[in-house]
Amino acid sequence: MARLFYGWVVVAGAFVVLFVAYGAQYAFGVFFAALLDEFHWSRAGLSGAFSLYAFAYCVFGFPAGRLTDFWGPRRVIAAGGCFLGFALAGMAAVSRLWEPYLLYGVVAAMGMGTAYVPCNATVVKWFVRQRGLAVGIASSGASVGTVVLPPLAQALVDAVGWRTAYVVFGVGVLLLVNLIALVMRRDPESLGLHPDGADRPMPATAAGGDASWPLSRAARTPAFWLLGAAFSATWIPVFIPLVHIVRFGRDLGLTPLVAASVLSALGVGAVAGRLAMGAVSDRIGRRATVAVAMALQAAAFVGFAVVQSPGPLYATAFAFGYSYGAISTLFTAIVGDFFGREQAGTLVGVLFAMAGSMGGWGPVIAGAIHDAWGTYALAFALSAGFNILAMVLLLLCRPPRAAPAAFAVPTPGDFARTSRSE
Repeated sequence: MARLFYGWVVVAGAFVVLFVAYGAQYAFGVFFAALLDEFHWSRAGLSGAFSLYAFAYCVFGFPAGRLTDFWGPRRVIAAGGCFLGFALAGMAAVSRLWEPYLLYGVVAAMGMGTAYVPCNATVVKWFVRQRGLAVGIASSGASVGTVVLPPLAQALVDAVGWRTAYVVFGVGVLLLVNLIALVMRRDPESLGLHPDGADRPMPATAAGGDASWPLSRAARTPAFWLLGAAFSATWIPVFIPLVHIVRFGRDLGLTPLVAASVLSALGVGAVAGRLAMGAVSDRIGRRATVAVAMALQAAAFVGFAVVQSPGPLYATAFAFGYSYGAISTLFTAIVGDFFGREQAGTLVGVLFAMAGSMGGWGPVIAGAIHDAWGTYALAFALSAGFNILAMVLLLLCRPPRAAPAAFAVPTPGDFARTSRSE
């Protein structure tokens, strides 16, 4: 019997970490409704705490990625589990609006910054040929968490109150993330292995192989900035449904538990998007796959703008989740394809800090639009426009053609492989 390639153990570990971290993150929509009911804060005011969180955790992704390249993922992920767990438990004691900004917007963000980038950048280092499938499976943990944990949060809130529910979530995150961090290893070379379990190293000049693009060199390529701009545009509005969908559902007349289950429909779609589109991207190319996902996400935002009943709301949430899951999954894979494995943590961290932090604007702007006009329609229409812009920018992007000077000039066959990996 063939021995299991340890890279799949890393994938499983990343799956669990992202399940816990993102499931807890997107349960914010449940707690958002409970906090509004108790304290009667404005939607824009409370949304600002999540917006600060979304901005900060993306910014913290840069040092997290850098430290992952230097230290490996174990210590970085474990430290993040402590920050996130303590912050969630601390949310049980809030009574003034500035406290969620500190606990959730800053401390929880420090913890969350050590989930997405270290987990996905580490998976990128373990795989080349099956990179899309591997990051799709690992990232689907985030979506499964979105399916499972928001309804669990609502059930806990109904049973024991939102304060106790926050304590349960905080303790659970702290314990599980620190336990799973133990299985995470830096790269296959640290165990005397090669990517994908191959018998020999991949040639350095092959697309997505071991060619090293340090940040100073990558940042001088048009591809680096076009990728950053494209993902910035798609991520500006990405958190709007994830924060506001529960309250939006209640505005349509749904009960709190049914409205929370709309997040589960979104999560089911994201699982499907991550798994299906990750594998598809290994065959048809990363750019084409992400462009299709961006077009679908634009259509989903149009759907949110016009939906009036539960059935179409569930279908639209599923479509949004499918596209969101595909885009967020393939971001790290496309960075690895363009710039290689060695500096993946640093490069993913920088681009995620630059592009992902833009997502902090969406929820607070959407909340302000609703507070002013009593509807989210304008916010959803603008969100669709941002995704069309993102698709155009991505299609203009091409992988850098020249290998770093330290390596041999690629052969024509290498360029053929590059075009297939886009």
